[in-house]
Amino acid sequence: MQAAVFREVNVPMEIEEVDVSKPGPREVLIRTAAAGVCHSDMHFFNGTYPGALPMVLGHESAGVIEAVGSDVYYVEPGDHVITCLSVFCGHCEYCLTGHMNLCQEPETRRKKEDEPRISQGGDALGQFANLGSFAEMMLVHEHAVAKIRKDMPLDCAALIGCGVTTGVGAVIHTAKVKPGETVAVIGCGGIGLSCINGAAIAGAGRIIAVDTVSSKLELARKFGATDVVDASAGDTVKQVQELTGGGVHYSFEAIGLKATAEQAFQMLRNGGTATIIGMIPPGDMVSLHGPDFLFEKTIQGSMMGSNRFRVDMPRFVDFYLQGRLHLDDMVSQRIKLSDVNEALQALETGEIARSVIMFD
Repeated sequence: MQAAVFREVNVPMEIEEVDVSKPGPREVLIRTAAAGVCHSDMHFFNGTYPGALPMVLGHESAGVIEAVGSDVYYVEPGDHVITCLSVFCGHCEYCLTGHMNLCQEPETRRKKEDEPRISQGGDALGQFANLGSFAEMMLVHEHAVAKIRKDMPLDCAALIGCGVTTGVGAVIHTAKVKPGETVAVIGCGGIGLSCINGAAIAGAGRIIAVDTVSSKLELARKFGATDVVDASAGDTVKQVQELTGGGVHYSFEAIGLKATAEQAFQMLRNGGTATIIGMIPPGDMVSLHGPDFLFEKTIQGSMMGSNRFRVDMPRFVDFYLQGRLHLDDMVSQRIKLSDVNEALQALETGEIARSVIMFD
């Protein structure tokens, strides 16, 4: 099969022929239909986060089951699926207490002495997030997929695999926004737009979108923003406080910067909660004002929207088909696998929400 192989930080990937193994007892082989190009891929491509090279990047994807292992009963060839990096074992403490998104059990990966899932010339290639969707096929553990209805367009379904689940989930699962409460979202890329959409679905009374790009602020209105704040036009925290008469109940940081994480905390009303979704670079420290904690303000992280993805993803598909989840507006461009390097660089400009690689 063909795959974009990541061999060196900030060096364009080549499309190479690689080998894929046969499914083990609890593995499934997926023919990739679509893969979103996400900021998380860029964080590893540009070296912000370290990774073992060489590897195949990509983790936001959907496709069709090609083959299954002998012990797989959840899916069969021909089923449509969305992948998720929250691969779960099903029996550790995290899984048994409803936090499958935090499972880190190694049994969902092949052992070092086993034949690698993907390789080239006998040498193993890594799979980013245990998926590696910048490839024509993916060989993954059965607990990395959610089965979905076949009338769901797979290009939009791919977005549910990361950005949508992360953003909507942060609102409804991690923060548990209630009807009528106020929300601010910093950053209107794919995840931020999903936060806004999730807040609208949750019934938030006021949803404030914050960004420096006017086109993304306009797009945010389509996803449910009631107000927009141009972060380049002055003190962002002050603007949000003035709009709300003192601050929001919930803020969401969807960029991954120290400064915006601090702003998310500062724009809270008393008793408010800031949820940090963005991948803040390793080593960066977030500074907070101590007295704010006396007023019961909270800051927390969110891992993949605290998801239960096999339950959540089919529901998000229903929301899309009902017209409540606005995935079509999130797709900025549909591209070929050979365009993946340009799509990664486009993320740096901040002008687009999502590029989606389409496989024939």
